[in-house]
This record gives sequence, structure tokens and C-alpha cells, in this order.
Amino acid sequence: MHLYCTGQGSPTVILDSGLSDSSLSWSKVQPQVAGFTRVCSYDRAGLGWSDLSPYPRESKIFAEELHTLLHNADIQPPFILVGHSMGGFDALIYAHRYPAEVKGMVLVDSAYPDLANRLPELKTSLSEWRRSLEREEYAMPFGILRMMGKCGSPELRTVNCDMSWLRETIAESRSMWNESAAEAGSVHSLGDIQLIVISEDPAKNTNEFLPEFEKGQDALAHLSTHSSRVTAVGSGHQIQKERPDLVVSSAQTVWAGLRVRENSTSR
Repeated sequence: MHLYCTGQGSPTVILDSGLSDSSLSWSKVQPQVAGFTRVCSYDRAGLGWSDLSPYPRESKIFAEELHTLLHNADIQPPFILVGHSMGGFDALIYAHRYPAEVKGMVLVDSAYPDLANRLPELKTSLSEWRRSLEREEYAMPFGILRMMGKCGSPELRTVNCDMSWLRETIAESRSMWNESAAEAGSVHSLGDIQLIVISEDPAKNTNEFLPEFEKGQDALAHLSTHSSRVTAVGSGHQIQKERPDLVVSSAQTVWAGLRVRENSTSR
């Protein structure tokens, strides 16, 4: 698995991408976080520069693989987990399974475990997208998607236009609102962990689902007794790309708060 760490300091910030995204999605965030502490981004198996995994592609496994990756790379806790979208599921499960390692968390427009039950249309939409990817799976080996300009920027073309990415994305999308959501939904409390929930700007999300999205974001914030919620004004779902400054400042707020706690308990 591919792991990319920069900066120095503790706690270490761990960046976890959303469905189908590689570590490149943090390219505007990681350099700035590295200015005040060590920060690591990584690619889930099958994405970016990571090899495929033989294990089921669901958030419980993602958390376990991340734990093994950090251990084998000798990246020592404590950690601040930053999870975007489906990566929020991974962060919740990781914190629940390895509570001694996680001291803070930032959820970046994170998926909410019960959202698809409240909005069945989400499952339908994701299923339709997955079927389109399954059709593309037949065309990928012949370079047709590249010729049609569906592979994105030159940077993304390297990691987002091959069979590995396609197969992993299809597998992740199958489990997102089923196994992964159920696993994340089993996390009912994060105790008093310092938590910041960043949500997209309601003005950028004018669809009829907005009230349920808002309820889900509020519910995430209530998982900790030491939490706050922030709106990313001017940003849609990809906050780490559209408002990287807010992700960086939130991570720094959690990091600084933990340093204060650490200093006060060591006296």
C-alpha cells in the first residue's frame, strides 16, 4: 500500500479519502498541514499506487488495512483522523476499534451511516453510477475511455484510468450503503474525543435532500461531547479541494487543542 508522509511533529494527521479517490485528493491540504505537524495520506488497496487486496472492500477492512499499514511503516500514534465522505466511515470505525491511538478527528462532509435508509434515492443513484462503471470496465482495456476524455487531468490519468481503480471503485460502491454504512452505524459514541464536522455549503446543495443531509451532519457532531460543526461557505462536497484552508485550519485547531491538553496533564 502507498503511504506518503511529510512534516514533523505529533500528533500525526492521517488523511483518508472518499469513495474512489486517491491520496491526490489531499494535494492542497497536505503541504499546509505539514507546516505544523507530521501528516500522512495513503491509497486504499486498488486505488492510486496501492496494490489490489484479496479481502472484502468495506470500511471495517479499510480500517484494519490502515492500522496494519501505519504499524508496518512505524508511524506511531497518537493520530488525528481526517476522513472525507466515505472516508468518514473508515475514521469512525478506526477510532472505535483502536481508541487508544486516536485523539482527534475531522470529518469532511462525511457520509452519515443511516442516510441511505432515510433517502433510498441515494442507493438508487449510486447503483446507477456503479452500472455505468461496470459498462466502462469492458471499454477500459482498449483505451476508449482515454480517447473519450473521461480520465480527467494528466495527474489523475495516472491513477484513475486503469482496471485496478475501476474494480476497486465498483467494489467500494457496492458496500458503501450496505456493509460499510452498517459498520459505521455501530459506532454510537466517540466519548470526549475532539471532533470537528465540516459540512458543505447549503447554498451549493439546493436539492430536496438537504434537510436529511443536515440532520446527518448534526448527528455526526453529537457522537462526541467535545465537538463543533463548521459550514464550508462556497464549497460543495469536495471541500478538501474547494476550501482546503478550512480543512487545514480545522486540523490545526484539533492539533493545538490536543497539545494544550497534553501540556496540562504533564504538569
